[in-house]
Amino acid sequence: METLSKHMLTLGKNAREASSSLSILSNESRNKAIISIANQINLNTNKILEANQKDYKKAEEKGLNKAALDRLFLDENRVQGIVDALKSIAELNDPIGEILEDWDRPNGLSIQKVSVPLGVIGIIYESRPNVTADAAALCLKSGNAVILRGGSESFYSNTSIHECIKQALTEENLNPDMIQIVNTINREAVDLMLTGLNGAIDILVPRGGRSLVSKIQSDARIPMIGHLEGICHLYVDKSSDIDMAVDIVMNSKMRRTGICGAAETLLIDEKAIQTHLPSILDALKSANCEIRADDQITGLYDGLVLAQEEDWYTEYLDAIISIKTVKSVAEAVSHINHYGSGHTESIISQDKEAINYFFNHLNSAIILNNASTQFADGGEFGMGAEIGIATDKIHARGPVGARQLTSYKYLIHGSGQIRPT
Repeated sequence: METLSKHMLTLGKNAREASSSLSILSNESRNKAIISIANQINLNTNKILEANQKDYKKAEEKGLNKAALDRLFLDENRVQGIVDALKSIAELNDPIGEILEDWDRPNGLSIQKVSVPLGVIGIIYESRPNVTADAAALCLKSGNAVILRGGSESFYSNTSIHECIKQALTEENLNPDMIQIVNTINREAVDLMLTGLNGAIDILVPRGGRSLVSKIQSDARIPMIGHLEGICHLYVDKSSDIDMAVDIVMNSKMRRTGICGAAETLLIDEKAIQTHLPSILDALKSANCEIRADDQITGLYDGLVLAQEEDWYTEYLDAIISIKTVKSVAEAVSHINHYGSGHTESIISQDKEAINYFFNHLNSAIILNNASTQFADGGEFGMGAEIGIATDKIHARGPVGARQLTSYKYLIHGSGQIRPT
């Protein structure tokens, strides 16, 4: 433990020192570094895929579920997706040095509120190797040094991607300590990060399952950005187009079942049970999705499982969906506010009053109308990529991209003003 402790403190010290030079690095230099990382990942695709296969084989042997395996898996298309995301991040406007507000005081003082990096970010994540690249690029774009600690199941993939990052930074004559990775699967490393490493880490960003995030929420001694669960809801209103409703339900649930933006509960207007629900059920059954419904629906249709109370609280991350009948949009909102996690909700409706009620009476981070919940993604928001979805109400909400990884300071210009006694 002492050796690991010293190693982690060294990572923190190095990150803090690197953040000083990174915070004043020009946008052009930061963008060049991100493009260089993208090029290195592209050049080393085969090495990354070999490392990923090593991780994947071990994960299969451990019996990881399909959702976890999907999050872990890389192929050429997914690696190309990582490369494209990094290039998109480089094309974003500079989030640093932006004048957010400015005003003059009657005494002649000129005040500017200007965006600045957070400093050093600690990112703790599971399964997804793409987070290694996305997080590195977003932190680099926003002028933050970062310490990455990926999950043991993606250790070889993360290490391979980080080697590309180090090579790119070196080629750009930048300090590789700007982006460091914890090169051990020892879980005590996470505990040490939660202490802040003697003030080296300014903020933590967890990305993973409930057990990881809840541990960080309870044990961290420094601020964090994140969400506990993605219990996302769909509400199908009686006014909705049936074909649209089917398409959105299927995409929200089945496109990728293991991501936090996947829909877990479908709320259906009781006046749409006869018109809309048969087509929705047929589509879900055809996709081998298990359906857990309330007694009103199970009494009408065969092949369904009777939902229990815990189903309304459950993030399945699998081909399972719970369905509940509601009498109105107000009842749908009441259900979401009671059982939801504040992540993402979507109303499928053509009724403007119902849509406005849904928008105005929910306080989730992301609320959609006539669109899939799986648009809860920084890339789809035009952010290039995201570190995760934040459901807290302080600092950042929704997709956490480069701009959300900034704070601000006040710059005040005077001409000799002093305060009167």
